[in-house]
Amino acid sequence: MNTKQSDDQFRLSSLTTRTGDDGTTGLANGQRYSKSHNRFEALGAVDELNSHLGLLQCAVLELMGSESVYCVFLNDLQHQLFELGSELALPEKSFIKEEHIQGLEAWTAHFLYFVEPLKEFILPGGHAGAAQAHIARTVCRRAERCVVRLHEMEPQSLPMRQYLNRLSDTLFAFARFINQEALMPDTLWQPQQKAGVPPKHK
Repeated sequence: MNTKQSDDQFRLSSLTTRTGDDGTTGLANGQRYSKSHNRFEALGAVDELNSHLGLLQCAVLELMGSESVYCVFLNDLQHQLFELGSELALPEKSFIKEEHIQGLEAWTAHFLYFVEPLKEFILPGGHAGAAQAHIARTVCRRAERCVVRLHEMEPQSLPMRQYLNRLSDTLFAFARFINQEALMPDTLWQPQQKAGVPPKHK
């Protein structure tokens, strides 16, 4: 029996290790840091973003169907974010490449082709999928800030930083595209909008 192969096969079967009870956690290369370290802030934000993309995929699945190319698109993003997290967990490795960035730019252009050019800021909302895409966009911005903060301490790859910057743009364009597909117009921001008056009680 190949013991090593068996150990690798079931390496994620035990979730409770107790090794982090002291407030530290380990990278894939064995180095341990405080759980408050900027690297784990970045990893956590990327993980949170990936979870939001999973929820977004549920909304897109309901709107467009399981055979939609946009479900495949979101699945690809989730895999790429997992690779980005791997790069954060293995600082000596590089997983995000220029081709990933070019792919995001192509998707952004694709979504924008179907929507009217914006003349004013829009409010997050509309279809549930669009609203979820906006949430993912804002979490992506936070993940980018976390990676930049880490970069100021320990240099991070340029493609990884560029990827998160492009991804937030792609998610914004996707949110608008979802509203277009759902026949729900974007809500334009109206400066100095009043709160309004509640209806009178009978």
